[in-house]
Amino acid sequence: MGLFSRGKSKDRPDGGAVDADLTDDLDQDEFGPGAGLDGEADGDGVAAVTSRPLDRSEVEDDSDYLNLGAIWLRGQQGMELRLEVNEQEQQITGVTAVIGESAVQLQAFAAPRTEGVWIDIRNEIAASIVDAGGTAEVLTGEFGEELLTRMPQAGPDGRTVFMPARFVGVDGPRWFLRAVVSGRAAIEPAAAEAVHDVIRTTVIDRGEEAMPPRELLPLRLPDADGAAQAGEPGDADAAGGPDLNPFERGPEITEVR
Repeated sequence: MGLFSRGKSKDRPDGGAVDADLTDDLDQDEFGPGAGLDGEADGDGVAAVTSRPLDRSEVEDDSDYLNLGAIWLRGQQGMELRLEVNEQEQQITGVTAVIGESAVQLQAFAAPRTEGVWIDIRNEIAASIVDAGGTAEVLTGEFGEELLTRMPQAGPDGRTVFMPARFVGVDGPRWFLRAVVSGRAAIEPAAAEAVHDVIRTTVIDRGEEAMPPRELLPLRLPDADGAAQAGEPGDADAAGGPDLNPFERGPEITEVR
């Protein structure tokens, strides 16, 4: 497993914490226009999935996991981790796993006991991106209904650039996991497998504390043995080595406006 670095983030499940630094130079035609925002769900309002992360109660042997508090990760060859930090509140709000030219940002939130929240959150994310001039399309993937988006941003030369990203949501027992896939894995199936493996092997430790729905579940720094420890987010460098430079912006999808 690679080293840790730090990044700034917000702690909202509705798209406010998207990390769009990893991008690619794929053709704009790969993306279709925005589509309908509602997905099929079962009687409990939870979209059916064929693969999913695990709840802590389902894991007997945790020796292969890096314990970050609410999120446990299983390492992969060549994977680097980046901790997302809300500097104002000195709070770790998410973790991003980087594999090659792809990345996936993971955040876990409290959820109601009896119903899922992904459908509502997905619609909110899509509406926000479309209102900003981007596109959002609901597709069925390995983890159920997900959102394929192009998010507009201003490029250094003043032109509009579009960042591809896939939003994946998983409703678990009293928790919700949001994964934002960026880079080549956002639209290339061959590149997505390693990122999908990060998602499907993630373990969520919800804890027993009562929390309002959509509140961010706490993350912590790991100690040398991989167990979670209390500490200031500013100490993230000590968790795995020297501080890494922030990801450099890669080639972008551009559109002159």
